[in-house]
Amino acid sequence: MHTHAQSVVALITGILILIVPRLLNYIVALYLVIIGILGIVS
Repeated sequence: MHTHAQSVVALITGILILIVPRLLNYIVALYLVIIGILGIVS
């Protein structure tokens, strides 16, 4: 479900990554950790 809020978050995240490219590494790492934890728990 794609909402207006998701679009705004995606836009802000994209801008932050452009300003601080290193931020992308943290976001990807955090995403993978969360997916991993959810996969193990469920």
